[in-house]
Amino acid sequence: MTERLSPGDAAPDFTLLDQDDRQVSLRDLRGAGVVLFFYPAAMTPGCTTEACDFRDSLAPLQAAGYTVLGISRDDTATLRAFRERDGLTYDLVSDPDHAVHTAYGAWGEKMNYGKLVEGVLRSTFVIDAEGRIEHALYNVKATGHVARIRKLVGLDAA
Repeated sequence: MTERLSPGDAAPDFTLLDQDDRQVSLRDLRGAGVVLFFYPAAMTPGCTTEACDFRDSLAPLQAAGYTVLGISRDDTATLRAFRERDGLTYDLVSDPDHAVHTAYGAWGEKMNYGKLVEGVLRSTFVIDAEGRIEHALYNVKATGHVARIRKLVGLDAA
């Protein structure tokens, strides 16, 4: 089992390519908060729901000082198509060898249709301006967890 991150831990740094083949580095986002969500695959029903929920909450998250990044194993061309198809207005980054997934504990064994498989553990992290984990949410559902993130960062009443 991959080790999980906890509040107060340093967020593992990374440099990956986004949907436009530009490098995105976590260290370059210091000074502001980051909401980083790991999802299994672009353009699947659950991941589309999740991505669109983040899109629909982007303005208040940005107003509160957060950058939203989605991360999957998809290649950059697939991420570009996903972003365009669903009008996603934040960056999606590609982690094809799942090294960043592993560093965040978002890769491991899970049950899929009754079988034990290894893959993406849908997870979301809120990272503070200094690069520390504020909230680490593992095995979240595609629906509903964006509302939970909004509450955790003080956008909605608990």
